[in-house]
Amino acid sequence: MLIIADNRIPEEAKNKLEEYGELVLLKTSGITENSISGHPDIFFCHTPNGLVIAPNLPQQYKEILRDKNISLIEGLLPVERTYPEAAKYNAVITEHFLIHRTDITDLSIINACKELVRINVKQGFSRCSLLALKENHFITSDEGIYKTLLEKGLNILLISPEGIILPDHPNGFFGGACGTNGNQLFILGKLKHYKDDEKVKSFIQSLNYEIVELYGGPLFDGGSIIFIPQ
Repeated sequence: MLIIADNRIPEEAKNKLEEYGELVLLKTSGITENSISGHPDIFFCHTPNGLVIAPNLPQQYKEILRDKNISLIEGLLPVERTYPEAAKYNAVITEHFLIHRTDITDLSIINACKELVRINVKQGFSRCSLLALKENHFITSDEGIYKTLLEKGLNILLISPEGIILPDHPNGFFGGACGTNGNQLFILGKLKHYKDDEKVKSFIQSLNYEIVELYGGPLFDGGSIIFIPQ
């Protein structure tokens, strides 16, 4: 298992993730704003046809992935410094849906997800804002996404953004503090520090996920944790 995470996640979380696979810590400079410069969900998008990567992902990471024989699709447009151009690859892909602000979605993602139903939302940082779980269940702190998916008849839990750490910002996103691998949900932090902890636990456990809390502090938005089977 290859695991991609921001190089700035807490050391305890890094050590814990290394128990589950080979950890690749992402760090970039001068591409986009500092707070999201190491976020995997800014540079990668996992699709049914391969891992889409931003063309300006630093070469060293492209080489790591190619050395592991991971199927890559290079995106057409670069990640840029400011929103919304920084969010071209920040789409949510599930078994059935492509969820994103589709006017900014890189065409490589659209092409790789032709069989999926597209759901357009106003929030370009969709993957940060929305945690996709099994059986069309979702968690978000974005009211616009919540209303859109609710109208589509999907099972979605609305939670508070307060108390999620994202450097240089008042709050981070719950989706950015998480990653899923099979029936395991990995969380950067302990839910006991979060105001909606019981609501989140109940929702997650109803789907029979094992919750893996990666360190003992408050929730930390690291731009998602990406798990790539090998």
